[in-house]
Amino acid sequence: MKKRSANLLPPAFALDLESVLTPEIWHAVAQQTGLNELMITTREVSNYDLLMKRRMAVCRAKGLTLPRLRRIVGGMRPLPGAIEFLRWARRQAVVTIVSDTFHELAVPLLTMLEVPLVFCNSLRVDNAGDLRGFRRWHRHGKRAAVELLQRKGFRVAAVGDSFNDLSMLDAADFAVLFRATPAIQGSIRFRRVENHRTLKAVLNGWLRQNHPGKVV
Repeated sequence: MKKRSANLLPPAFALDLESVLTPEIWHAVAQQTGLNELMITTREVSNYDLLMKRRMAVCRAKGLTLPRLRRIVGGMRPLPGAIEFLRWARRQAVVTIVSDTFHELAVPLLTMLEVPLVFCNSLRVDNAGDLRGFRRWHRHGKRAAVELLQRKGFRVAAVGDSFNDLSMLDAADFAVLFRATPAIQGSIRFRRVENHRTLKAVLNGWLRQNHPGKVV
């Protein structure tokens, strides 16, 4: 993780969405539809493109259109403690959600979280609402979001939990794994926490060291 010279900009938090602030969207879809093949996420599979192609093929085969998926997502709620954590985070930093989910799918949850800045992907949907493909917002995904903030002069603390978060965590000035799987914990040297209260404490420590004038 990088050390940067002092500046007057506020700190920035780059937060993964699923399993950090909300439950896994595809887990909820699998539970609502009984399609267990949709339970697999980037917590288990590192190849995101292959994973999404499989998900979309299942959705088309089973008639799961975007409107049906959004109704399921609309019934979800943020993780316990996530809203309180975000209220604190917005008082301390520029808060950005950085996710490999899709805006068209996740918008009900994003509305509940009230975070205006979101980096995520987009879906290609036909007139019938069937999922036909997707477009990444950037080919380097989450890492690009962190590096963009850094180029603007922000120090960035990143929080993630999955294989697809590792490049973002590597790029950040400070990185935290939130409830990470054993496969990631065993091979990656990042600070690890298991709940939002501890996450707040860890980020507070980083703020005190890097933004001593900040009231936390």
